Amino acid sequence: MSSNQKHKATVTAPVKKGSGSFILENQKSLVFILGAIVVLILLYIGYQRFYLAPRAETAANQLYKAETYATIDSLQQRAIEGDGSYPGFKEIADEYENTKSANIANAYLGGLYLRQGKYQEAINALEKYSNTGSTILDPLVIGLLGDAHSELKDYKKAASYYKKAAEKNQNMFTSPLLLKKLGLVYEAQNDFKQAIAVYKQIQADYPESHEASTVESYIARAEAQL
Repeated sequence: MSSNQKHKATVTAPVKKGSGSFILENQKSLVFILGAIVVLILLYIGYQRFYLAPRAETAANQLYKAETYATIDSLQQRAIEGDGSYPGFKEIADEYENTKSANIANAYLGGLYLRQGKYQEAINALEKYSNTGSTILDPLVIGLLGDAHSELKDYKKAASYYKKAAEKNQNMFTSPLLLKKLGLVYEAQNDFKQAIAVYKQIQADYPESHEASTVESYIARAEAQL
């Protein structure tokens, strides 16, 4: 993902008490996360392809077509269900269970279901994902679980996932974004002190991040509610 694309992951709409406006605050961030997963998974599969066992290698080869569909909005249902000639992520995840490709297919499924507003289906898929050791992909998938629970207005559970994701493999790429989401969830619960603490953590720990350059307005908004 280019730096310009990453910089688009920003939010400006205000959070209102009880407004359920989390999706409006995070719409661009969700697109950012899915895009990041697409890029990272393509790199991951390319690296792993020649090291897989025969059965898993078949799954990796079949995964490629679904990946192609996943990058085209109008064809994302084919990415999930397949096109009649090639299986989709859903079939790959079931047919090649316990392979690395099935694991990655579950990450894709979770992201796609989330974009379709099928939040429980997203949770079911993402909970099947196992850590790959990736410093980027693993926390992003945990963050997607937070997004799904946020959309279901289970903010307490969402906060636990965002906190876990932000602390996992701490880095400039994922941690400040996930901390910002954690702050937004605290605001949704009217816990403005916690939100302020999280926003200030972004400033202190990740001062060079894009999130740090915009977080002052979030701090001011939360402080105004105290």
